[in-house]
Amino acid sequence: MAEVTLKKLVTRLLLVVVAMFVFGFALVPIYDVMCKALGINGKTGGQYADQGQQVDVSRQVRVQFLSTNAIDMVWDFYPKSDDIVVHPGAVNEMIFIARNPSDHPMSAQAIPSISPSSAAMYFHKTECFCFTQQVLQPGEKIEMPVRFIVDRDMPKDVKHLTLAYTLFDITARHPPVAVAAKNGG
Repeated sequence: MAEVTLKKLVTRLLLVVVAMFVFGFALVPIYDVMCKALGINGKTGGQYADQGQQVDVSRQVRVQFLSTNAIDMVWDFYPKSDDIVVHPGAVNEMIFIARNPSDHPMSAQAIPSISPSSAAMYFHKTECFCFTQQVLQPGEKIEMPVRFIVDRDMPKDVKHLTLAYTLFDITARHPPVAVAAKNGG
């Protein structure tokens, strides 16, 4: 009787582990769907079509940049500067650095978030490394730009925005191809 109960317990625990593993891989797509459907968590709407705005030099907005790695992501990942002061309507750029310190090629995807969430609709990325997956070879380091415009129509009481990225390791779902050594090997 105790052996049957032990088998049931082990089976249930294994099912829980498998379910947690599957959920972990499904988390990024679920996050995207939820943010899009509910308009939550300050996700921006992608590329900005109207780049011909007049610059409002009478206003300044501080844009802070944050970067974090999801669990099990080993890359070094950070912005070149913690923040910049911008004028609404102007095109701005920040460079993020990524380096793969591992001994194998890896694929990654960055997921952005804007806060306060009420200002997210006024933050328009015109170019972003988050639009595509990043593949780095062992020891490779890259500079990844994000170009953006803070909309002139953003409420005047918003004087500070935070653009945060979380970098996810997606190597298991999108395996990168290793680059052959330059000496023919």
